[in-house]
Amino acid sequence: MPESEAAIKQVFPIEAEDFASAGEVSGKIKNTLKRLGVDAALVRRAAIASYEAELNLVIHSYGGQLSFMVTPTEIRIVTKDTGPGIPDVELAMREGYSTASEKARELGFGAGMGLPNIRRCADKVEIQSKMGQGTTVQITFSIQ
Repeated sequence: MPESEAAIKQVFPIEAEDFASAGEVSGKIKNTLKRLGVDAALVRRAAIASYEAELNLVIHSYGGQLSFMVTPTEIRIVTKDTGPGIPDVELAMREGYSTASEKARELGFGAGMGLPNIRRCADKVEIQSKMGQGTTVQITFSIQ
């Protein structure tokens, strides 16, 4: 989707290890979709996926951004971070696999369900990751 077609585009900075703010961005996305009159089931799916994507930035990255775009035909959520990268994307997609820090686990995060939940909720997920450089996750939902 070219950004010029986006009816709504928002970009949110996400700080690494900012557990106190974790979930705020996904809450804003959920509220925006509700205001737009998007079907409740789709709002729920997008909210879950955006929450998991946001938490992945907080837990696993050195910081990054989450972009949210809506057009008449799709919702797209894109996260981009500055590292460290995912060594094995296929392994990271397995339920229960986690590289979360002890701090994240003590706070109740890092159960290894982030990417699997994103895949379950989204119509399409694309992950590009390069060790030492970062990861981009594109999550797409079709609007019928």
